This record gives sequence, C-alpha cells and structure tokens, in this order.
Amino acid sequence: MTAPWKRPRALLVLEDGTVFKGYAFASAEQGRALGEVVFNTAMTGYQEVLTDPSYKGQIVTMTYPLTGNYGINDEDMESAAIQVEAFIIKEYQDFPSNWRSRKSLAQFLEEHRVLGIEGIDTRRLTRHIRLAGALRGVIATDTDDVGALLDQVRDFPGLKGVDMVRRVTCSRPYRWEKGPQPDAAWREDKPDFRVAALDFGVKYNILRNLERCGCQVLVFPATASPEEILATQPDGIFLSNGPGDPAAVTYGIETVRKLLGTKPMFGICLGHQLMGLALGGRTFKLKFGHRGANQPVKDLSTGRVEVTSQNHGFCVDLESMQDIPVRLTHINLNDNTLEGMEHLEMPAFSVQYHPEAAPGPHDATYLFERFVNLIRKDKGLQD
Repeated sequence: MTAPWKRPRALLVLEDGTVFKGYAFASAEQGRALGEVVFNTAMTGYQEVLTDPSYKGQIVTMTYPLTGNYGINDEDMESAAIQVEAFIIKEYQDFPSNWRSRKSLAQFLEEHRVLGIEGIDTRRLTRHIRLAGALRGVIATDTDDVGALLDQVRDFPGLKGVDMVRRVTCSRPYRWEKGPQPDAAWREDKPDFRVAALDFGVKYNILRNLERCGCQVLVFPATASPEEILATQPDGIFLSNGPGDPAAVTYGIETVRKLLGTKPMFGICLGHQLMGLALGGRTFKLKFGHRGANQPVKDLSTGRVEVTSQNHGFCVDLESMQDIPVRLTHINLNDNTLEGMEHLEMPAFSVQYHPEAAPGPHDATYLFERFVNLIRKDKGLQD
C-alpha cells in the first residue's frame, strides 16, 4: 500500500475560492473532474452511492472517516456503472475484509476511470457546504494553478436548470427479471401484475423490490411517450428516481401528466418531484440537499417515524400544492419538507425518500406493498 503522501497530489477548488488539498488514490491520470460537491452522511453503502444514477453530475464526499474497508461486491450495484463524477474521502482502506468482496474500492474506481481522492479534511468540507450550500467544484491532479481551476469551475453551469436524466436513462425498453433482460415483452406464463417503470435513473434495488412484491417490470426510457407505454397494457406505472433539476425534465413532466389517472401510479424521489410538477406544483433547490441513511420521516397517517435513506437536492414546494387535491402523507422531521403525498381523486402516490434502501432496515418497504394493493384494487381484486 502506497503511503498517501507518496500518491499524486490533488486539489479541490470550490466556486467560492475555497481550496482543499489531498491525494489521489484512484484514476489520478484522469487529471480533472467537475461537478456539484455534496456530502453523504451514511456510515456504509459507498458502493450503492457510487452506482446510484441520482448522483450523476456530482462529486460526492463521504462524512464517515474510513472508506473502503469492506471492498466491492457483485450484489450491491445500483446500476451497471459508477455514476458520480469523482469521490472524496478522509482515509482510504486498501485491504478490504468481507466475505463478499471481489475487489478493492480503488480497483473499482480505476475500472470505471473515476477519480478518487483522500486526505481531504471532510469534516471541514462538510461544514463548509452546510453553511454555504452545495457548491460547484473541480478536482485536479494535473495542475496547482488555483486561478485557472477557479475560472474553470465558475464556467461550469451546475445542475440547476440542466436535464441530467438524458445522461442516465436506458436507450431502449427492457424487461427486468433478476436483472436486465434483452427482450421488452411481458412473460405470458407469469400471472404477476405488469408494471411499466419510467427510467429517469432507476436504481436496481427498486426493480428488485417490485419483483419481490410479485410484479413483472418493463423499463422504459424517460423519453418514451404515454402512448408507447399504455400500448403494452400495464397494470401500474412506476416513476423512478434520477439526477438533477426536475423542472428541466419537461418531457417527463408532460408524460406523467398524461399518464395520471390511467393506471395506479407510484413515484420515488425524482419521480415524486415530477408527479408534483405534473399536478401543477413547483420545485425548488435545497441549500445542501438530503443525502444519507439516517433521515427521520414521519408518516402522518400512523404517527410512526421512519429512518430513511435519501438522496436529493430538489424538493416539491409544500405551498404550491395547497390548491391541488392531494393529501400530505410524510414530512421530514429535520426541516419539515415534503416527503410524501397521495392524490385524493386518482390512484397515485409518491415519496421523496428511498424505501428500497431500507436503512431502518424495513421501515419503508410497506410502500411497495401499498402500490401492489392499489393495482389489485384497480383491477377489482380487493375492496
């Protein structure tokens, strides 16, 4: 193992001129990485973070001080590739110890040509983001010219107003059955409910949970038309998570607007935001977002508090939903932002957080059963 101070030096330059110094432990030859710098407060789950399409366009900082100690396995992928623009940690552990581990974190980043740096004061960086808000940043291993790097990062447009979904959605429809399958047709020999999932950056574990609940799933590109989706005669429609500014995904908003009321609908994260926009609401950018595995959310129907996993930088504006026939179902106990809603006239509901990540560990998995029960009711199979 190479000592950190013998590795290539790396600079992190933020748009406000703040500079952090560290060392590259993976893909130093990439030279530079641009993105919105955010932090995640989870103690574990770095593989899921790295492969979550919702992080496209972002440089992720882990607040837990030691990363890499359990390596990388074949089961915890949330997509087929690393999605983050770069990865920032305090201290890298190059000798993973876990029976499922197949490679080290550094090897994983190298395979996907993603820059990883350590030695950064991540506590100071996190505090800075909490006070200043999420900031554009650049990581560089090829220069010490802070002025030039500052010019580059200030030219970077950031994520607000930018459609990032097109960078992560699938190129053509496919069927999910214990993994992506090459065909895009329902299996006639399976009686399971048929769910059409719009891929705005879907996580694999969401598809696994739908399958676990007895659903066949066809995954459609975010640009698929309502007519194309309905032509397959689904029993339900799912709106996935995804990256970036929901207001920029105008085609997705229009598709959701046309699909609302045709079939039972369930949205998660970006899907929740797109549903809110399709219903006539507004979204806004949070100061530094919610990213971690320990966010407290209150279910207003039961009074229970759920420990949830979250990853979003935008939020549906509560005030904008006041004249829309929806019921507030969940609220974030840290800042009282909207975490869930249910339409009062159509079979549609959504949540801002990620029930499939299950840090509780089972606090929110009931939402998938709720979706299936909504489909069952729509088909006249239950009262």
